[in-house]
Amino acid sequence: MAEGRNVRQWLDDLCRGSRRWIQGTIAAGILAAMATVAQMVFLARIVHLGVIGQAPVETLSPLFLGLAASIIIRTGAQGLQTRLAARCSEQVRRDARRQLHHHWQSLGPVELGKHSAGTLAREWIDHVEALHGYFARFLPQLALATLIPLGILALVFYLDWLAGVFLLLSAPLIPLFMALVGMGAETLNQKHFRTISRLSGQFLDKVRGLTTLQLFGQTEGAASLIAERSDGYRQITMKTLRVAFLSSAVLEFFSSVAIAVVAIYIGFGLLGYIEFGPARELTLFTGLLILLLAPEFFQPLRTLSQHYHDRAAAMGAGAELLARLTSSPILASTPAKQASTATRAPEFDGIRLTGVSVHHQAPEPVFSQLSLTFRRGEVIALTGPSGGGKTTLLNLIAGFQPPGEGTIEVLGRSPGHSGFGWLGQKGFLVHGTWADNLRLTTPDASDVAIETALRSVGLRALLDSRPEGINSAVSEDGQGLSGGQARRLSLARLFVADYDLILLDEPTAGLDVDSEIFVLEALHKLAMAGKTLVFSSHHHALLTLANRILVVSGGEVRDA
Repeated sequence: MAEGRNVRQWLDDLCRGSRRWIQGTIAAGILAAMATVAQMVFLARIVHLGVIGQAPVETLSPLFLGLAASIIIRTGAQGLQTRLAARCSEQVRRDARRQLHHHWQSLGPVELGKHSAGTLAREWIDHVEALHGYFARFLPQLALATLIPLGILALVFYLDWLAGVFLLLSAPLIPLFMALVGMGAETLNQKHFRTISRLSGQFLDKVRGLTTLQLFGQTEGAASLIAERSDGYRQITMKTLRVAFLSSAVLEFFSSVAIAVVAIYIGFGLLGYIEFGPARELTLFTGLLILLLAPEFFQPLRTLSQHYHDRAAAMGAGAELLARLTSSPILASTPAKQASTATRAPEFDGIRLTGVSVHHQAPEPVFSQLSLTFRRGEVIALTGPSGGGKTTLLNLIAGFQPPGEGTIEVLGRSPGHSGFGWLGQKGFLVHGTWADNLRLTTPDASDVAIETALRSVGLRALLDSRPEGINSAVSEDGQGLSGGQARRLSLARLFVADYDLILLDEPTAGLDVDSEIFVLEALHKLAMAGKTLVFSSHHHALLTLANRILVVSGGEVRDA
């Protein structure tokens, strides 16, 4: 119950900036309903005068014009209602994705890397899209399902109070069954979104690790697992659809029975078989008008019952999104801390760590009250045993990971607020061309600058051998390039972007001798250009580039 209240509160907070669009949608819906009532009045009047009054056609022309005008107004109002609803949903989904983006940014690559990319992508796309029906259809219809039936009920009571009593008694049945069905549908939708998130993450992980699975002969087991989880997703999807179809059938049944009761009363009243109450005063006009208004009385309620599944879907997706947004509470104070540091006047244009402590799952902290100072333009090498904290120290300087205690200044600002170059243990590539990959950090880089950067990292021969040049295709996994060439392609971004600070995590790990030489030469060029380089490595030749070597071991950092 508490979780449901939190989700509803979050959904309400999302739509605060879109109230005017929701109010406009409701106003357009009311206008469409008024035009519909006018259309029924004109139609009933035309039939009454034509059949009972034997009125000539020319005297009915104004009524026909009114009927046509009401149809046009109704169509225009419905179109406007759809447009305003879509605008509201678009703004809300943009705000939801902005919240997700800010949260991912606060988590940083280290924490975000612990979650499956498939799950994150599913939340960004499908979970956010599931909010569309709630804001575009359910919320406006919730108000319309109250206002429109009340207006029609008042008109029916004016025409015939007994018919109004029939409608009034049958109306609560639809919201009652809608609420009963909705409780089960909401639970099923939450389970549906959890299942598809897990399936997406597992499928992506299996595809990425397909080579490893083949090497160890585990493809059949992986395929069986995916098949089992897919069948589970099929079952929960069919349960959700079954509830939706059965609930719609039940609601349609009760509304049809109620309309049939009104029709029987009108028919027998016009034939003179009912003499109770206002039945003796029924005319073809009033009887036909009530009969035409009866379906319109139930239509907003039936539409709301259909959109109630949009609410259930939004509640299910919202529960997953809210769980994501409220995860890792330790990071909640990080943006404020960074903002306060970023607005201070710079006191030191190098890198300074003061009283920094970092705790992971292990009982012993990675760092405890660590204080370091690097001057601008220095080349700092971090070495030491694996697991000693070299990568953690680089992540702290980059702003990828916030410290549990202490403060960090990078070039006079808080980590992550100044542009810097980064090369991890695995180069990052996107599907596209070489030029596309180099323009990730510098979109306006010229072709000449890109070619110069590629030559600076030793890709001259490869560039000259490709007919497409810098427009040669490359995939995310570097297909068409060796491991060393892919690493150097990522390294070339640092020459295009021209950052003052460059951080590298084991830049020569896993490379052949030739690739190592090219990387060393490229880093030497960056050092000679006055860049501030901080890198981790065990490679002796790479350590010779540094004018300061730090040993990171056992939670301590000391000069070699």
